Amino acid sequence: MNRSAIINKRAFSAAQDFILSTKTFWTIEIFSQLDKEKQTEEIEKTTTYKFFAWLERHLQRYKYSGRYGIYNFYNQQHEKIKSPPKNHKNLKLDPSIKLPKYYTQIDIHQHPGGLSKDKTAGYVYEHGARSTTPLGVRNHQDLHHRFTNSILASGNPKKILDMACGFGKSTQPFYKKIPEAKIIGIDLSEPCLTLGSSIARKDQASNVTYMQVNAEKTNFKNKQFDLVTSTMLLHELPPKSIKNIISEAHRILKPGGKMVHLDFYLLPDRFKRFIHFGHSKRNNEPYMVSFAKMDITGILKTLGFSNITIEPFEEADGVLDPEYQAWRFPWTLISAEKQ
Repeated sequence: MNRSAIINKRAFSAAQDFILSTKTFWTIEIFSQLDKEKQTEEIEKTTTYKFFAWLERHLQRYKYSGRYGIYNFYNQQHEKIKSPPKNHKNLKLDPSIKLPKYYTQIDIHQHPGGLSKDKTAGYVYEHGARSTTPLGVRNHQDLHHRFTNSILASGNPKKILDMACGFGKSTQPFYKKIPEAKIIGIDLSEPCLTLGSSIARKDQASNVTYMQVNAEKTNFKNKQFDLVTSTMLLHELPPKSIKNIISEAHRILKPGGKMVHLDFYLLPDRFKRFIHFGHSKRNNEPYMVSFAKMDITGILKTLGFSNITIEPFEEADGVLDPEYQAWRFPWTLISAEKQ
């Protein structure tokens, strides 16, 4: 790499801090200025909304692909990042796996090449995840611990499957909180799984295994898991794949086992749908809209689930207060039990 093109850590951190500060301003100040009482056609014509939409699209773009973007910073370290260890006991990769078109045909989240392009993708995704929710950047793991705590409040499962675990951000709270449980995290991304397994080894966790598996067809035996979870998976899938995953979860759960998904689903009013559907276009997440329109309760009932609950999830203190004015995702907890 040309030395003049090398991004040093100080410049990279300064640029990313600037982007985060601007996104925080967007989250609080600009979003609160949108007139929620107007019809969506009127909102779209306003200068405030145009500025809001432009920043949403391009702050994410600069975060990943700008001169001091995350992708460029980690890509220059390509040679320093180790290839995955072969046959490591907590990492099982599948060189023959076929990645679905919905997974490879778009740069999801504006991440260049997506999560499977090269071995730096896991590091890029992990760094990007730190500022997914700008107001929670200091405790970006807090969301996942809240999710885990909400599940474990009803007891500790013995065997857990975490679908679309990525680099393990959703898996880690489970293996830390219940070390006696057997936990498997599955994902399509080799780079993310490799990073997740490395983090688990640093944590000295002996109760977790990461596997490269398609959640639509896992090939696990019937009725073997007490709990199946996912975090931010369903909204990234076409409807047919969502139904396949829910059906697969039902198959591999033990009778009485629970399935819990944390995702973006409940949109109770016109304005929230308008903002969320706009985000879908601006952030390269094409299936957000179709997922939000699906009858998830009906699908769960048809597949034989019971005790179905779909409710708002409080990812941080106070965000469900009607007076809360900052932008946020429509976090939703979707839970059901196998009869």
